Amino acid sequence: MNSPLLETPHEELRHVRRRRTIIVVIVVGVLLAGLVGFKLFGFYMFKQFMAHAPQPAQTVTTIIASSSDWQPELTAVGSLRAVHGVNITTELAGLVRSVEFKSGEDAKPGQVLVQLNADSDVATLHSLQAAAELAATVYARDKVQFDAQAISQAQLDADAADLKNKRAQAAAQAAIVEKKALRAPFAGRLGITTVNPGQYLNTGDKVVSLQSLDPIYVDFRLPQEQLTLVHPGSQVRLTSDAYPKSSFSGKVNALDPAIDTASRNFQAEATVPNPDHKLMPGMFARVAVEAGEVQHYLTLPQTAITYNPYGSTVFLAVKDAAGKRTAQQTFVTTGPTRGDQVAILKGVKDGDEVVTSGQLKLKNGTALEISTAATPANDVNPTPQEH
Repeated sequence: MNSPLLETPHEELRHVRRRRTIIVVIVVGVLLAGLVGFKLFGFYMFKQFMAHAPQPAQTVTTIIASSSDWQPELTAVGSLRAVHGVNITTELAGLVRSVEFKSGEDAKPGQVLVQLNADSDVATLHSLQAAAELAATVYARDKVQFDAQAISQAQLDADAADLKNKRAQAAAQAAIVEKKALRAPFAGRLGITTVNPGQYLNTGDKVVSLQSLDPIYVDFRLPQEQLTLVHPGSQVRLTSDAYPKSSFSGKVNALDPAIDTASRNFQAEATVPNPDHKLMPGMFARVAVEAGEVQHYLTLPQTAITYNPYGSTVFLAVKDAAGKRTAQQTFVTTGPTRGDQVAILKGVKDGDEVVTSGQLKLKNGTALEISTAATPANDVNPTPQEH
């Protein structure tokens, strides 16, 4: 019998295989641990390199902050209206004999625009005038006879009444003849007409539109809480999409004494000089009314402000010891806005160089490269651009 302390060849081979397996596992574990450690060390060194490596300069645009006088304004939308504007219509029916104007012309006060056929009316007028002249002759002859006591006072009074009646009939017929000539009631520009000679017009038919263009009214509405800021004489500035590069000045001349109960707005009327006849009745306009004293504000383009839940910020371009510009973020307190500009009440002072575009890629200390290729909008009175 074999001793229990002696191992058989089979058991010895099994122990050898187990030791080899353990050694292989240990070697593989060491290799994996070394590989993981090497990778972690590489990541750490790369992070350290990136943290201490110089950051590339970011291209931005800047502006030098400056203060300017700022006139507070109330803005509204308005509609233009002619000071005098009517549709010329016929008071009497008749056949058009002649049209004395061309569409789009300027008319003078009293200018004949359309002449209706008045031949029969003129003939009747002449008959009535002749009857009036006869009545005047009879009255003059009877007055001489009355002075000679040849006729009674009653006969003379009847002659006087007949003369007045004949003259009144002639005057009425003269008015009818005059109405057959349609005249311009005031100076202005004529519209487009479709009336032609030979056309029959009924009473009240439109002949042409007549609008006086200089000056012109603009009607607009403002909330009732701004009523105390607007008064007759307030300066207004008007802009229109028809002339995006032009503005027109005028003055408020009247306020409606009643507030609209539906909107709680009040209506104002301003007069705007229009010597070039650029503005036309019915046009839409944007109105800015001067309200209050002139203020002195430091202003920046609205693109320079970054609005966050915790406050508004801007990036300043400051020079380091080497003279290079770097970004420095600072909080600001903003005020009213006008056009592309916003007033800065606190956080920036005159002469500071402020980043106006490219802020999203900045942080404190980022090197800056100033670009002049593009300039952010900074217009007090911007106009919409449609493409």
